[in-house]
Amino acid sequence: MAKSQQTFNKTEKEKKRLKKREEKRKKMLARKADSKENGTSGIPMAYVDFNGNLVDTPPDPSMKVEIEAEDIVLGIPKKEEGDVEEFDPVRSGKVSFFDSSKGFGFIIDSENNEKYFVHVSGLIDEIFENDKVSYELERGMKGMNAVRVKKIA
Repeated sequence: MAKSQQTFNKTEKEKKRLKKREEKRKKMLARKADSKENGTSGIPMAYVDFNGNLVDTPPDPSMKVEIEAEDIVLGIPKKEEGDVEEFDPVRSGKVSFFDSSKGFGFIIDSENNEKYFVHVSGLIDEIFENDKVSYELERGMKGMNAVRVKKIA
């Protein structure tokens, strides 16, 4: 005759499963008894007031605001002529380091003291350390680069 396929581990798992099922059934019966005793339906309703807070009372219908579907703007609103900000792309700064043999250096912005990389290919005039320069910024592979660099007299 063959040995029984029922192992100790299998019987323990089966006992746990039955126990869990029984606990679940007891909780369900307790909820039903509680709802009959208190007269509640179980889960209370939650509402959102005009400030965005959760409350247990429904919102006041007189506070309701009607919004037309045409008034809802999807996307970025179009800019009008008066909305355009004036932006000067030319900035000024001081050359903190420049190695002419390697062809690169750094410029410190006079407004926000940020360091910007400058390459010899972005130069208009020849520059040296401690020169005051004007430049424009362009996004490079590793951050902002100074381009169109001119020496200020």
